Amino acid sequence: MDDKIRSLIEQSIDCKRAIVLDGVLIQQIGKAVHLIYKAYLAGKKIVIFGNGGSAADAQHFAAELVSRFLMERPALFALALTTNTSILTAIANDYNYEKVFERQVEAVVAPGDVVIGISTSGNSANVYRGLATARDKGAATVGLLGGSGGTIASQCEITLLIPSSDTPRIQEAHIMIIHIICALLEDSLFGST
Repeated sequence: MDDKIRSLIEQSIDCKRAIVLDGVLIQQIGKAVHLIYKAYLAGKKIVIFGNGGSAADAQHFAAELVSRFLMERPALFALALTTNTSILTAIANDYNYEKVFERQVEAVVAPGDVVIGISTSGNSANVYRGLATARDKGAATVGLLGGSGGTIASQCEITLLIPSSDTPRIQEAHIMIIHIICALLEDSLFGST
């Protein structure tokens, strides 16, 4: 059991080491921070969504921005589209599950907002449709993805692509990147953390 635990930790470390060495991904993270920073300066909002563990990551991301991450500061507008069960179930029932983010994006996203879709596979149809609708509305789009980026990558202005096809490693890396973005945003908007 100890060896298996150590092996799983090493796999996580290996994935993060690959990210450190991925100059393109590092630059893309910086671009995402700058994009969100500019949106906040312009009074825009951040909208985030995903399925399953990625839904939890979307909620985590929004919570860090609205509440706080490392410093006391004013709240930042962020909305996870995965939290209202009445809306989710109404859209899934009245239309279909592929429209659960698309329909909400139609309702809440405005030009200049930043819409972030999270998908470990890059192939979630509802995330794809939500991002496509965001683009149509003039919002900037960011994808937190894994593997090849799947079909969703084509809908993203900025793609944060984890160099792995292992879902747990991708999810661990997504949380790390979310924390990096939050730390850099707080520092950029409100001073040193």
